[in-house]
Amino acid sequence: MKRNSGRLQAGEAVLFIDRKQREYMRQLAPGKRIHIRNGFFWADHLIGLAEGHTVYNSAGEAFVLVRPTIAQFIPNLPRQAQPIYPKDIGPILLWGDFFPGAHVVEIGVGPGALSMGILQAIGPEGRLVSYEVRSDFAARARQNVELLLGPVPHWQLKQADAFAGIEERNVDRAVIDLPEPWLLLAQVAAALRPGGVLVSYLPTVLQVKELVDQMRRGAEFGLVQVFELLQRFWHVEERSMRPEHRMVAHTGFIVTARRLAHVPGPGATEPPLR
Repeated sequence: MKRNSGRLQAGEAVLFIDRKQREYMRQLAPGKRIHIRNGFFWADHLIGLAEGHTVYNSAGEAFVLVRPTIAQFIPNLPRQAQPIYPKDIGPILLWGDFFPGAHVVEIGVGPGALSMGILQAIGPEGRLVSYEVRSDFAARARQNVELLLGPVPHWQLKQADAFAGIEERNVDRAVIDLPEPWLLLAQVAAALRPGGVLVSYLPTVLQVKELVDQMRRGAEFGLVQVFELLQRFWHVEERSMRPEHRMVAHTGFIVTARRLAHVPGPGATEPPLR
């Protein structure tokens, strides 16, 4: 796995940003025309340029040409399922404490957005095993991840149903992006090492309530935390500073928990929420 640097290369994804900061992500396919707004570019004329060039399409419209960051890549990627967006991926990686060399199990891949973040966090010395039951989702996720990161030998994408069982053991971190994660608690508990972190991403508070209730009824998980993130960009000009008119408010809840090492004795209670 290696992110490209230096001059732009054939086959990679690039971002065209116009004067209004609108973004257009395209792939540099040799011999092809790239159509954006009212004009086009020849990909061959862009391959070999340095990032940050201002380029003009056939209609004379100006664009800054750069490689997308992962935060820019995810909202622009082709998808059949709703991705986890960058504002939530960052906190998932930090609160889940995904570290270089970690062994991670991911259940529910979608378009591969979170997979990209995990793979960058754990590095080539880590290992990510992703379970996805749908073949079309798995194929799209692999295509998206490899478009940004190139070949990723430390990623195993399984077209398999995690509800039928998780083969991995002694893993450091587990992530669930499915509507009913509480049905997987026994399988995930068997896979996680003591002290390992479980992260679940859920869109509604009723799902959160069911998951947390189920974890508290059992003895495998504790130290549960639930939070959401709201993101608002600002418009900053020489004579004007104000919040943007639109903000990214609720997208989902993040639930984290730790795998406990033993069954608590009589009268023991779970540590309080923090």
